[in-house]
Formats: sequence, C-alpha cells, structure tokens
Amino acid sequence: MNMLRVPSSGDAVGLAPLAAGVGPGTAESLDDRRAPGRFRGRERLPVSSFRERETQKRFGALLAGKMLGLAATFGVIAAFAFLFETAAGASPAQAAPKAAELISPINTVWVLVAAFLVFFMQAGFMALEAGFARSRESVNIMMECIFDTCLCGVLWYAFGFAFMFGIGNGLIGHSFFFLHHNTVDYNGSTVAFYAFVLFQFAFADTASTITSGAMVGRTSFKGDILYSLGVSGFIYPIFGHWVWGPGGWLGNTMGWFNGIVPDGIVFRDFAGSTVVHTVGAVIALAGAVALGPRLGRKFAKDGGGPTAPHDMNIAAIGAVILWFGWYGFNPGSTLSAMDWDGIGRVAWNTTIAAAAGGLVAVLFVYPRTKKWDVGMSINGFLGGLVAITAPCYWVSPTGALIIGGVAGILVPLGVDLLERLRIDDPIGAVPVHGICGVWGTLSIGLLASGSYGIPTSAGADNSTPIEGLFYGGGGGQLVAQLIGSLSCIVVVGGVAFALMFAIRSLPGSFNLRLARDEELEGIDIVEHGLPAYHMEFGQGFAYTTYTGQGIGESSSPTPVGVNATVETEKV
Repeated sequence: MNMLRVPSSGDAVGLAPLAAGVGPGTAESLDDRRAPGRFRGRERLPVSSFRERETQKRFGALLAGKMLGLAATFGVIAAFAFLFETAAGASPAQAAPKAAELISPINTVWVLVAAFLVFFMQAGFMALEAGFARSRESVNIMMECIFDTCLCGVLWYAFGFAFMFGIGNGLIGHSFFFLHHNTVDYNGSTVAFYAFVLFQFAFADTASTITSGAMVGRTSFKGDILYSLGVSGFIYPIFGHWVWGPGGWLGNTMGWFNGIVPDGIVFRDFAGSTVVHTVGAVIALAGAVALGPRLGRKFAKDGGGPTAPHDMNIAAIGAVILWFGWYGFNPGSTLSAMDWDGIGRVAWNTTIAAAAGGLVAVLFVYPRTKKWDVGMSINGFLGGLVAITAPCYWVSPTGALIIGGVAGILVPLGVDLLERLRIDDPIGAVPVHGICGVWGTLSIGLLASGSYGIPTSAGADNSTPIEGLFYGGGGGQLVAQLIGSLSCIVVVGGVAFALMFAIRSLPGSFNLRLARDEELEGIDIVEHGLPAYHMEFGQGFAYTTYTGQGIGESSSPTPVGVNATVETEKV
C-alpha cells in the first residue's frame, strides 16, 4: 500500500516519503504509534488517511507556510531588483540619440558648475560657525558639518530626493526611491538627471547646516545625528515638495487657499529664502529653545551680551566664501544657461543686495557702540543674500538694493530680539536665515517688477510675468507669499519643536544636550577627544574647567595660555 508521511511539529521539512516497512519503528503497529486526536513525529500514514480532517489541516498549514515563504523570498528579490536594477528602456544604441535629443549639454554643465559652488558653501559655513563660536566648540562644528553632509547624501539618495522631487501628490513625492527608474533628464528640464540630483542635494545640505548654527556648544553628537535624520530625511524634502516638487500644493495650486488668491497666482520662491533658509532657521530656533543657553551665557537683561567670537578672521573668510557660493545658489536656480539675461540679472541682484545689507547693518549699529562692527557687517551682507534669494529673478536692481538694505536693519533688530527672549544663537542663524528669509519671500509680493516670468530650458518665458503690489499687480501675490511663509513657520515649526523636545527628553547620551559637567569640560574634548589648538606648539588659547570641583565651584572656566598665565573669565 502507498504510504503518506505528514510531518508534525519538530520534524525536518522536505524529507522524501518513507515506504511502508522501512525506517525506525516498523515493528510497531500504526494504532500503537498514533495518539488519539494528534500526530506524533515521523508518522507514516496511508494515502486514505488524507480523507481525515486532521490530516487535511496539517497538510494545509504546511502548504500555506511553504507558499508564504516562497512569496516572501520572491518579494525580497523583486524589491531588490526594483530598487537597484538598471531602469528598463531602450538599448544603449537606441538610447544615445534619445539622450542627445532630451539633454542640453550646456544646461547640464551650467547646473553642475552651480552645484559645485553651492557645495563649496559648506566650507564657508564651517569657517563662519567656528570663527563665531568659542575655541572649545570649533572641532565639534567641523565634525557636525562633515557628518551632516555625509548623512544628508545617503538620505538624499535613499528617499530624500524621492520625497521632494518624485512624482506624487500635493504633499509628498513617491517615486525615484534610491534614484531608481530615473529618466534621461529631470522632468523635461533638459538637465541630466544626476546633475539635477547633485544640485538639489547641495541645497538640502545647506538647510541642515543652517540648523546647527543656533545649537552650537551644547548639543550632544548623538542628539545631532537624531535631529539631522529628521531634517535631511523628512522635514526639508517634504516641505520642499510643496513648493518645488511636481504637483506640490504651494507651488502649483495653493491647495485649500486657492480661492483666496486670484487664478494663476501661486507661492513663489526662486532659490530658497523659504524652502532652504526659513526652514533651516525655524528648526534652529526650535533646537535653541529646547536646549536652552550655554552655561555661563549672560544676556543683555542680566548685564551681559553675546559671547565674543574666538577667531573673527576665519569667520570673515568663511562669510566671503558663502557670498561666492551664492553665485551658484541663485543664478544656478535658473537651471538653464540659455537664459543668459536672467542669469546676469540674478547675479547682479544678488551682489547689490549683499552689498546693501552689509553697509546698512554696520551703519545702523555704529551709533550704539561707536565701533565699526565686523561681525555685524558679516551677518548684514549674509542677511541681504538670504533676503534676495527668493525674489532675485523677478525684481529690478533697485528693488534688490531695497531688499538688501531692509535686511541690513532686520539682522541687528533680530539679534536684539533674541537677547530679550534669552535665546542663545551663537552664530545668528535665526535673524539671518529666518527673519531675512521671511522678508525676502514677502518682498516678491511687493517689489516684483512685472517684467519677468519664469526661466525655461530654452530661455526666459515672460508671457506671464510676476508683479508685486508696488508695481500695480495688486495684493494677490503678496497674499500667496504670506500663506507660504506662514505654512512654513506653523507646520515646520510644529514638527521641529516636537522633534527637538522629544530628543531632549531621551535618557543618557542620546539626549539633545550634553550633561553639565561634560559641557564645562568642553564639547571638543568630551565628544571628539581633542582640542582645536595645541598649546604645546604655541597655538591658540583654550578654556579648561576642572570637573573634579563641585558644580557650584566650576561655573567659571579658566583660560590657560602658552605662558601659563591664569585668568578667570566666563565662557
């Protein structure tokens, strides 16, 4: 008789059926080996037993388990192929003519050069932040900027680009994960796909770096990693999709607010006063509030003021590098070398706004101190650059001069406001990138000249020019700009405050802020194991706190110079 073997729990699966009378236990009768109502190991049953309900259940469970295993295996294989295989398409011989038709070499090269300039801004941020900070925090700034750039690159590849520029809905993109199924160019721009990806990665990295500026000196490195995951992976790309992504509600339809503004008017942000700078500054503000001020920081109401920079020379050099990089940031956002008139206008507007911001900031502050403040000149022209970033394509040079000049006043007023609110922002990220970012975004609704439309791959399209209130365009564009700015502040701010306070509540080294004694010892030593300067070689000046003292006794660090001169000074 043919026999059917049904394994029970504990059996090895997949063994060949046993023939009758073969194998262990053949001397036992079938009835002896069966327990009522259940099967025991290595049973050999006649085929006729398949009619029994218990046997059918066993067989069904076994078959279902194997099918699920096979389905999971094929699913993993399919997912791997979907994410990592070369996109399906024509053969290389067929694709070459198609690529030649879709890609503009000059536009692609222009975007790549602009991407390199924007990426070089990271060097400017590193020097600027390190110079404005204390020497005991400068190694941490270098490491944060480098690590955040590397992290942003991986996240941008995996899903950041997909969330921001993938085809999706009004809220989020959901294609191009792991840059899979990429097209020859991006969305008809005639710019090679990977050139566009690189250009936008440099912008994403900038937003993350802005955030760190207000959190210098007291943020744990693990806490920095956690919030950077949120900024680069989710907050920046998702909000960016609303403005710049395909179908994003702010940049295309105005969503729920489309009845408030006239037809054809949407939120405009040419190069990122809101998308990059305000987003970064709002998150920075949330971080600064969640962290609280650095130990020893006294505010104006308490008879103190901002901490003195440890190296104004490197800060100034870093700021000028940023100005230079802005020529990739703003003109590069045309995405078209064929719009040479637009590129020239944007470059000059960028220059004149920065110049006005630097001059006005210095002259505005001089009557208070009777000093020509180099720090304020730096943040003044940076504020002018941030403000002109959104309107640079649509305003005249005179409008750019006004925008930069107003930014030069807003920066010192913003610094004063943070002092009054007792918010410690060592670099001035919130006044420069936040307040000036909002002003630059709103200025489109006021000062857009009505002469310029949008850049295209073949040149400017001025058939539907952007026109502001002061040029006879009415208040519609201003309302759209106000909706966009408020959306950023409310939504990004809400998410950012929730994220920062959540990390602030974590136990141990994952807490957003360093422990008190570690901060007193110095973040460079505690987190990275070395100082920025080595006194044994006659370099620099370091603050040291003896953490063996009581907490109350160690609030005044002692700077030690190369000649072992001891002087007590607040950090």
